[in-house]
Amino acid sequence: MRIDEAIAAGLAAGRPVNLSRRGLFAAAGAGLFLGLAVPVRAPRAQGSAAAALRHATKVPAYLRIAPDGKIHLQNPFVEGGQGIDTAIAQIVAEELDADPAAFVVTCAPPGEDFRVMQGGNARFTGGSFSVRSSFAHFRTLGATARAMLVEAAAARLALPAEALATEPGRVLHRESGRAIPYGELAEAAAALAPPANAPLRDPSAFRVIGARVPRLDVRAKSTGKVAYAIDVKVEGMLLAAVMHAPRAGAQPAAVTNEDALRALPGVHSVHRLPGAVAVVADTWWRAKKAVERAQVAWQALNGAVMAEDFAAAAMLGRLKAAADTPGNTAEEAGDIRVAMAGAARIIEAEYDAPYLAHAQMEPPSATARFNADGTLDVWVPNQAPDLFQASAARAAQVEPAKVRIHSPPLGGFFGRHFAYGSANAHPQAILLAKATGRPVKVIWSREEEFARDAYRPLAFATFRAGIDVAGDVTALQAAGYGEGPITRHFGPAGLGNPPVDGSIMEGLSGKPYRFPAKRVEFVPVPHPPGVNLGFWRSVGHSMNDFFFESFLDEIAAATNKDPFAFRMGLLAHSERHRALLNAVADLSGGWRRGPFGAPDGTRRARGVAMASPFGSEVATIAEVSAKDGEVVVHDLWVAIDPGRIVNPRTIEEQVQSAAAIGLSSALAEEVVFERGEVATRNFDTYQVMRRDRMPRVHVRIIESGAPMGGVGEPGTPGVPPAVANAIFALTGQRMRSLPFSRTRLSDA
Repeated sequence: MRIDEAIAAGLAAGRPVNLSRRGLFAAAGAGLFLGLAVPVRAPRAQGSAAAALRHATKVPAYLRIAPDGKIHLQNPFVEGGQGIDTAIAQIVAEELDADPAAFVVTCAPPGEDFRVMQGGNARFTGGSFSVRSSFAHFRTLGATARAMLVEAAAARLALPAEALATEPGRVLHRESGRAIPYGELAEAAAALAPPANAPLRDPSAFRVIGARVPRLDVRAKSTGKVAYAIDVKVEGMLLAAVMHAPRAGAQPAAVTNEDALRALPGVHSVHRLPGAVAVVADTWWRAKKAVERAQVAWQALNGAVMAEDFAAAAMLGRLKAAADTPGNTAEEAGDIRVAMAGAARIIEAEYDAPYLAHAQMEPPSATARFNADGTLDVWVPNQAPDLFQASAARAAQVEPAKVRIHSPPLGGFFGRHFAYGSANAHPQAILLAKATGRPVKVIWSREEEFARDAYRPLAFATFRAGIDVAGDVTALQAAGYGEGPITRHFGPAGLGNPPVDGSIMEGLSGKPYRFPAKRVEFVPVPHPPGVNLGFWRSVGHSMNDFFFESFLDEIAAATNKDPFAFRMGLLAHSERHRALLNAVADLSGGWRRGPFGAPDGTRRARGVAMASPFGSEVATIAEVSAKDGEVVVHDLWVAIDPGRIVNPRTIEEQVQSAAAIGLSSALAEEVVFERGEVATRNFDTYQVMRRDRMPRVHVRIIESGAPMGGVGEPGTPGVPPAVANAIFALTGQRMRSLPFSRTRLSDA
């Protein structure tokens, strides 16, 4: 099951209600309100474009052109710094013939109308899937709106529509020089029936798609005008701070000093919640200081409490103990048994990576307000409004139709803001609002966020390669062990037959290299119930491409081959991948492995890696030196081929940010469990890469014309292996475990 399919399954399980389109813009004034049916790309399994059109469902989208010319667009996706509002505006603007700067983009509410993914069955922001899942949708939206405006202008001018043209923001009759701004035509256009098949521009005529359009939200973010969930203010609102159980799964039996807490200044009330205690007060600081003083008797119910002796090392031991267990086939080619038996020698290695937190800048928060008419408003950072509507309805014990989810911009997310059960603040806000009869905003402290994040799983993989007498690879065998967020949150039923968890295996399977025989296996090993698992930036690729690409270098070293040339040989069948490798080599000034001397006197070396995440292809080269036992990364060169592009500026920014988080995970990041509790509770103990360790990141975009891939995450997974391979070239030390801070490097 792919991540997008898993979210779609979650939507179905949550049974979100269909919201009526009527009234969504009722108070917005006159203008063009466009709801149209557009084709969406069907799931990949349906094959051809024609099949996709046959299976597409109607996905109304909403566009309002105000009399002042402003274009108000409801976006199904949530802006979290990835530039999705700008990208969607660009796509619509291209076909509408408008200036993207005229757009005002807001996040659409929950409802079937805005499910533009998986054949119209799903809606979420993640998996680097937003633009590629909705490209045709929003092109059709813009083209249809333009056709309606032209028809309205033709009626006003008493001319045939064929005699009219458009230029950004207006319809014009070139022969007479008459022109009418879109805003003046909006009301008349709203009365027209949308055409069935509005013509789309030829891509060769694109002027907005493919352009380096500045982000629409830059000024608002730079001046502090963007309101995040943590900034929400509601009349009569109280604020709450929480303290979760030290060991996940425990429940509060009693707060023994509750009377003393209620007597503290500003404190309104004290509450026991599932797995936590909360103090509600007139300010969040007073609530926080009070809850820190709470004396809580915790109890275990149904035995679902984290074991007192749990530690990450114990979990890794459990994964390693499964190393000889036969796994489920994720990928297979040739006869692996015959090939291994006939090999002249076998190369073997084990790799592992730790639990990781999301560590986004904005800590979790949520505001809930019950209204006199029985409805509920919830302001919550989220990546899936429909899922959160269903979750909020369950917490409030009301029908989903009575829940309005407000989706503010995200202060970072990286997969953090899905409905991961106890890893969310909105059920707490709802319960507290119901108990107090007042609107309540819950804010988690940084310590509570680290203690209750949905972590990237601790992971382990084994590799075996068969080598013949000529030094060529005849067989490759790999296995991934553990449990991913797909299994944890959506169950094993949708993993296929045999079951394979893509959130654990992607990056081990699906690599572009060809071997005479290959077998990749998934060995399921569950994590304890108290360890919540979540999607992390680039998901399984974030660890598995490190594992695979590092082992590939081990094979190259063992057979005395240059790692760049070795990869080129394994990609003889794929001109796309060979071109990408050549592009990153050219970007870096030409491939050289090293060690070599740099002008500053340091001794340096380079490493290379590839990744194929989320429909895109990426090649990365890292140049490193060593100082005081630590790796120093000087430059990262990244070539990305996303097939087709919308905004090269955004792609560059996303690759740079993805490279930064990939390097941070390689150098420093690790969630530590001690005695069943999370020991890394803030940025003093959960180390992230220091600013002075950030290298230069150079990006080249290759538009190959392949089907459109994602851009938000693909820059992450190639960085750890490129750096690890460079470290080996420099020092001879092989890095098989993340983070690299565990190993002291030689300065040779």
